[in-house]
Amino acid sequence: QVQLVESGGGLVQAGGSLRLSCAASGRAFDYVVMGWFRQVPGKERNFVAGFSRRGGTYYADSVKGRFTISRDKNTAFLQMNSLKPEDTAVYYCAADSEGLFGRNFKDVKHWGQGTQVTVSS
Repeated sequence: QVQLVESGGGLVQAGGSLRLSCAASGRAFDYVVMGWFRQVPGKERNFVAGFSRRGGTYYADSVKGRFTISRDKNTAFLQMNSLKPEDTAVYYCAADSEGLFGRNFKDVKHWGQGTQVTVSS
């Protein structure tokens, strides 16, 4: 069973930065691909950033140029700069054996517990 443990959320002013971390454990094949989704109340969970199986990176249009995903062995990071109030959401780490870009969140196999990011104006 894959376990994903997130950290790094919090409250920040608009224009500020936060860095999220997600440490994975379990069978490595099940978290060969890692990424991040986010969700606001009443809406579906949406893709934010992730890796492909070949190591390429993908970003939602709304975060391109501001967010950067990286990985060090079994830990994925999401560096979030120039944060905006509309980035406020619960951020979820995701892991799967297949790529995450373009996937419906309901099909993603493994999730972290979520971490709240709040950006004040």
